[in-house]
Amino acid sequence: MKYVGVDACRKGWFAVCLSPNYRWDIEIFTAIGDLWNRFQSAALLLIDIPIGLPESGKRKCDIDARKILKQRATSVFPAPCRQAIHANSYPEACRINKKILGVKLSVQTWNISGKIREADDLLLNNTMARRHMREAHPEVCFWALAGGQPMKYYKKTNQGFSERRKRLKKIKPTTDEIVNAAMKTYYRKDLAKDDILDAMVLAVTATAPTESLVTIPKNPAKDSKGLPMEIVYCEARNL
Repeated sequence: MKYVGVDACRKGWFAVCLSPNYRWDIEIFTAIGDLWNRFQSAALLLIDIPIGLPESGKRKCDIDARKILKQRATSVFPAPCRQAIHANSYPEACRINKKILGVKLSVQTWNISGKIREADDLLLNNTMARRHMREAHPEVCFWALAGGQPMKYYKKTNQGFSERRKRLKKIKPTTDEIVNAAMKTYYRKDLAKDDILDAMVLAVTATAPTESLVTIPKNPAKDSKGLPMEIVYCEARNL
């Protein structure tokens, strides 16, 4: 059985795949369709990208996640409406999002709008992908692994990287092996150090028994296309 964590990176999508008996695999995919073709047999694929997209206001999962993350709250970008991710420019996306959701699109969200659109297109056109791919957020997962405490340091600092790496090592003995392999295999211009740990914590979370997975909010609403607006995590004691 395979469990996959995926994080968007400069070159595309970075995936960490964990299997029983400490087996693992890492790979970068330029297109999410190729990633799905590679891992469609996985028991669960957790991905750090907004899946269910709002038609009014803000998603409750984003609001609640920002509340629990406190000083790491800014790591949760407000999800755009579906129409905005199909805009041809940032000003156009802002106009669309303002009209539908009441707020302009943040620059950070616009920068990943292509990735959001790519994931949305896959899920809307692939029933099996909708069954096996769910949204998670690395900082929420680290918060859960730390007993409900947000990470102390920003993830792109040396202290932040070390803090998160140590947290993963307590649960996954092969953490150093996987991280070192990723750093040696891929250039930093294609895969940042924090992308590695983000994908790893999602993969580790995916290995939890299905009944141990928790969603923010507890009873997620669905968007107009039937996709759940949720963020998945698991407490350390269940891993």
